[in-house]
Amino acid sequence: MNNPTPWNERLKILLPEIIKIRRHLHAHPELSGQEHQTALLIAGELRKDGWKVRENVGFTGIVAELGPEDSPIVCLRVDMDALPVEELTGLSFSSNNQGVMHACGHDLHTAIGIGVAKLLAYEEKLLTRVRIIFQPAEELAKGASWMKRDGAIEEVEAIFGVHVFPSLPVGSIGIKSGSFTAAAGELKIEICGEGGHGARPHQTVDSIWIASKVITGLQEAITRQLDALKPVVISFGKIQGGKAFNIIAEKVTLLGTVRYLDETLNEELPTWIKQKVKSITESLGAKSTVSYRCIAPPINNDPELTNLLEYCAIEQLGQENVIRLEKPSLGAEDFADFLRDIKGTMFRLGVAGNDGCAPLHNGNFDPDENCLETGIQVLTSTILSWMNKKTSSNFKRS
Repeated sequence: MNNPTPWNERLKILLPEIIKIRRHLHAHPELSGQEHQTALLIAGELRKDGWKVRENVGFTGIVAELGPEDSPIVCLRVDMDALPVEELTGLSFSSNNQGVMHACGHDLHTAIGIGVAKLLAYEEKLLTRVRIIFQPAEELAKGASWMKRDGAIEEVEAIFGVHVFPSLPVGSIGIKSGSFTAAAGELKIEICGEGGHGARPHQTVDSIWIASKVITGLQEAITRQLDALKPVVISFGKIQGGKAFNIIAEKVTLLGTVRYLDETLNEELPTWIKQKVKSITESLGAKSTVSYRCIAPPINNDPELTNLLEYCAIEQLGQENVIRLEKPSLGAEDFADFLRDIKGTMFRLGVAGNDGCAPLHNGNFDPDENCLETGIQVLTSTILSWMNKKTSSNFKRS
């Protein structure tokens, strides 16, 4: 730590409590839209520290606020839902909910949000209001829109976010201005052929065979018909069809995800996919139906807020621990939904210990808890600095 402050000392005292909260959250994970006990814990902790708390925002979300009325608002958003993943870590605080696990670090995000709230509550005078959003259903990419609908970001001028990152060592963070994550879409393709006996495929229109042509045909077409400088990834995660080993399937359903960085593809990509699938299936005698749903837009980090966060992080962690990321991620985050309306930035929080860290969404995901201190330091410092700049004459007004 380069520049210790009074709240840094308080953080050292608070850390055991924050770790205890994180371990409780990890042991009691709740799926998207079902975060009832998680929300109750958060609301109780924040009320103890004098925060004004709104519950049931976006179904199970929490919005907490502190600071002088009628002043500008700076916002922190953290997510709190778990995944349908069986935990394999063997930790003493492993999930008590079989088949459900905090395999994406949202327990850490929630604990960081609570930690920031506790530190800010100690401040004698906050120069502006601060709002913390504890968001449900990020894994479904629905929670942000639910909370927006319920007014979670009304009057907010700047919003900050964090996500754990197993590729970075604990004690460090990764930042990037501009393009940060990809847009994500959900793709459903239904292929209808004509069933029949497995011994006489020439008398049928084999939907399974045609489905394989669709999968490979889309991958090949991406490399030859789309601009290579605007990367697109289509991955199928589920194939369903057929009733018996010796019956040619009449119908096959493919479910997949589409990722891309260039937002200009929002309009043209779904149409391109539908035309390509139709061309392949009709040439082989089948019919197809294609459904496409945009899940989340890309995150584009605001340069000014990213620079502010970088400056604060360097003060807290040292230059060597603040890493400028060269490439965006094709992962998606519905934090992007908030950025449709307000300026914001998200950073990557290193969680890899000496033995590394399993990837996100993996049953062995076991991040180093020392990342909690790093995340709380960076966000607390950035929020307080935003307040100082916002109330000074040299800060560019929104």
